[in-house]
Amino acid sequence: MKYPLIVLALVWLCVTSCENPTGGRTIAVSFSENANGQSLDGRLLLLLSTNDEKEPRFQINAGLHTQLVFGMDVEGMQPGQQLIFDETTFGFPYPSLADVPSGEYYVQALLHTYETFNLSTGHTVKLPMDNGEGQQWNRSPGNLYSTPFKITIGDNGVKDVDVVMDQVIPPIEEPRDTEWVKHIKIKSEKLSEFWGRDMYLGAHVLLPKGFEEHPEAKYPLMIFHGHFPDDFGGFRTTPPDSDLKPDYSARFGVEGYNIIQQQEAYDFYKRWNEPDFPRFLIVEIQHPTPYYDDSYAVNSASQGPYGDAITHELVPYIEEQFRGIGEGWSRFLYGGSTGGWEALAVQVNYPDEYNGCFAACPDPIDFRAYCLTNIYEDKNAYYYESEHKEREVPAHRDYLGHVQTTTREYNHLELVLGTKSRSGQQWDIWEATYSPQGDDGYPERLWDKMTGDINPEVANYWRENYDLRHILERDWDKLGEQLKGKIHIYCGDMDNYYLNNAVYLMEDFLESTTDPYYGGEVDYGDRAEHCWNGDQENPNHISRLRYNSMYVPKIMERIAESAPKNADLTSWRYQ
Repeated sequence: MKYPLIVLALVWLCVTSCENPTGGRTIAVSFSENANGQSLDGRLLLLLSTNDEKEPRFQINAGLHTQLVFGMDVEGMQPGQQLIFDETTFGFPYPSLADVPSGEYYVQALLHTYETFNLSTGHTVKLPMDNGEGQQWNRSPGNLYSTPFKITIGDNGVKDVDVVMDQVIPPIEEPRDTEWVKHIKIKSEKLSEFWGRDMYLGAHVLLPKGFEEHPEAKYPLMIFHGHFPDDFGGFRTTPPDSDLKPDYSARFGVEGYNIIQQQEAYDFYKRWNEPDFPRFLIVEIQHPTPYYDDSYAVNSASQGPYGDAITHELVPYIEEQFRGIGEGWSRFLYGGSTGGWEALAVQVNYPDEYNGCFAACPDPIDFRAYCLTNIYEDKNAYYYESEHKEREVPAHRDYLGHVQTTTREYNHLELVLGTKSRSGQQWDIWEATYSPQGDDGYPERLWDKMTGDINPEVANYWRENYDLRHILERDWDKLGEQLKGKIHIYCGDMDNYYLNNAVYLMEDFLESTTDPYYGGEVDYGDRAEHCWNGDQENPNHISRLRYNSMYVPKIMERIAESAPKNADLTSWRYQ
């Protein structure tokens, strides 16, 4: 009896040790043939929410009020094929379904579809093509999703839950031309060659008053860089809608912010038409990539030559179509956040092609302050170095310093939304822009996405190619004369993402310059949060709506002092 008892004991031990202590938490996901009859590649997401205020797909973020998401890569997923989410599937904010508290949830699934690109580098990669939405996984046309329904996750887990994606996000209607705003789209030969398929750049162009009545006039160009614009923003020809129900902006603590936005847009239209307002072309560029809602307007190993395509293909085309002056002294750059980094980076990379940049709250412009990480000296981006304590590095605060999320949390959410820098989110696009291309064709990681351990070789590549402070300091003897008087940087000293730290370091260098002195401006907003842009008179929720007019006086000064002899300074100054 001795050996049979031992065998029985081992069998019992195996069964009990292998038994799922949650009772089994698995959810099956598929898509119907009516939604799509082909095999699909992409990122399959399972979404859970404790409320039905919005669909779960619209409640995912890195903040305190996020709902739940789990993700897996899929290749060749067939109609009707069931894929299983279980306790091994990585998620956010709970890393596993096993960690999800018991209770009632609304469940939804979404497939963020990928396309195959055969790059000129010889690599083949699978990425989500932008479909007119600006790389928003929860809104991208062609993505499949399911109608949310309620499930119960009990102490014994959840079973017999089949989620079928039978809905398709519809196409987005392109904006129509108006008297004031024109929309263009051109095929970029440079980008098409890199991506191995036709690639396009677009723009929304705001025309000055009297454009048709003054065919003799040629105009300076103002490029407003920023995230993907679905149309030209902040400009409307009518007062606020009389039936508009006031909303509340939690970010700014302001009632009726939607009405304020419409009023500011109408006020800009009136200002645009005043007799003393200079006549410019203002351009907002559409340059989404398969990695993000815009390209960061520079050349990069994994995204291709967007800098050259914008400066040497798109800008000249716009100037030809809309009578731009077409010379470097007549072009100006401005923007906030991503647009702030782009404005400065484009000015640095193309110093003679533009005559000034106004960079508000720019993304990190010195990687010794990559938010709160020094990528050259720190070993880990998620945790402060300590022998006996574990303290996470914050990533977002309010103006009083209250922290809502950490660097680890942001990055783990991105890892759920997409592997290989394909989440379409902030930290991944920095990698897609700044990193060398890996052997697999995707960007090399600056740090391990799970652990936060920094790769010093990648950090060094970033420094030599995209650390704007380092590049300026390294090359000031070559760039100084070309950039003198052109650099203007503004940031709140309580920027939500700690971007002011890099601005301090940049200012230290700029103020140290000689032969020549940089001759620009760096300014800070007291207790001002993200997107403060240099307006010391108005609160941030107002000044952020006035980008298109607030830098005009500074631009006019710059033109007066720097335009070459015999430059056209009059044809565009009509009343």
